[in-house]
Amino acid sequence: MSNIGKDRRDAWRAALACMVTLAVAMGLGRFAFTPMLPLMLHEGKLDLQAGGVLASLNYLGYFIGAVSCASIRLRPAFMVRSGLLATAALLLGMGLLHGFTVWGALRGAAGVVSAWVFVFASGWGLRRLAETHSPALGGVIYTGPGIGIAVTGLLGGVTGRWGSDAAWIGYGLLALALIALIWRVFDDGAAASTGAGRAPEAPQPETTARHRSDARWIVGLYGLAGFGYIITATFLPVIARQALPGSSWPDFFWPLFGLAIVPGALIGARAPVQWDNRLLLAIAYALQAAGVVLSVLWPTIAGFAVGSLLLGMPFTAITLFAVREARRLRGNAAAGLIGYATAAYGVGQILGPLFAAPLAQRTGSFAVPLLVAAAALALGSLLFLGVWRKARMRATAFSA
Repeated sequence: MSNIGKDRRDAWRAALACMVTLAVAMGLGRFAFTPMLPLMLHEGKLDLQAGGVLASLNYLGYFIGAVSCASIRLRPAFMVRSGLLATAALLLGMGLLHGFTVWGALRGAAGVVSAWVFVFASGWGLRRLAETHSPALGGVIYTGPGIGIAVTGLLGGVTGRWGSDAAWIGYGLLALALIALIWRVFDDGAAASTGAGRAPEAPQPETTARHRSDARWIVGLYGLAGFGYIITATFLPVIARQALPGSSWPDFFWPLFGLAIVPGALIGARAPVQWDNRLLLAIAYALQAAGVVLSVLWPTIAGFAVGSLLLGMPFTAITLFAVREARRLRGNAAAGLIGYATAAYGVGQILGPLFAAPLAQRTGSFAVPLLVAAAALALGSLLFLGVWRKARMRATAFSA
């Protein structure tokens, strides 16, 4: 086999393995709680406020895991494999163990582990794609969360017929089966990880006062994205059931959200590098704001379907554009800025369910929390648009 053919095969092998990895860690390990929440509410195991607390504990765990990645010095392959096994164990634990305190510990740990797997699998996968000269396949990796979300949503409606315990155990067993399929792939490229075949280091951009200001904007506005999407992403099946009592459609809106992530990730990864990331982020925020507000203003099957698509398509693209903007500002030294932005996003995710669940339980409706979330996304879109326009005006004045 020629080197080109082998590189192409290895690139697809790495991209698909990382796609499955993120489907397990994010789609199952992190977001399986969304389709499970209505079932656990129906069984009387939780009330809405307790469900919001469990969701926020998971997002708190994700925040802690993301922040801790900078201090972890273990091999990426080891972190990915151990994180995947832990994800499966935590899913099984949700079905085998009972009690709010135990579930809180399991959901918090699942958040930590999902962050570790996301960061280390992304790093390992993107390095392998650079080594095999196929960076364009990066978008394939980030379809994983959407595929995982779609699977959890579709399986939730089926396994839920036997109760939430059986559904959690089913998710855990599915995770183990998927892990077995990709386990050996993470041995690929071990010899090259010490430096051979790495992409060349990009020159570091000059850090100016304007760059520092832009960095502060990306951190602050990325936090609005975390708050803006998470209320719908946590409670979508519950919200849909309130609006469409007796309908079977609410079980399909969450899988639709996941499926919409797939084309969004592929399109976002292929956005030309010369396009301004701030304008792209403004557009993505506006799409998500429209998706959130549709569930309030148009609470029908069509409204929820279109809203799920608009919320899902930019989901991973927002992360890709934010990382790309951080690299524009800091080059290969962007890890710190990405970490701060991820932390801000995590804070937004933690606050969303804590704000929404008690208010919805008191009023019997998610309308106000959803409108606040949409307003946060719309504000982020307008501010990104303003920053982009100022940058264009500066560029025009400089060229003149």
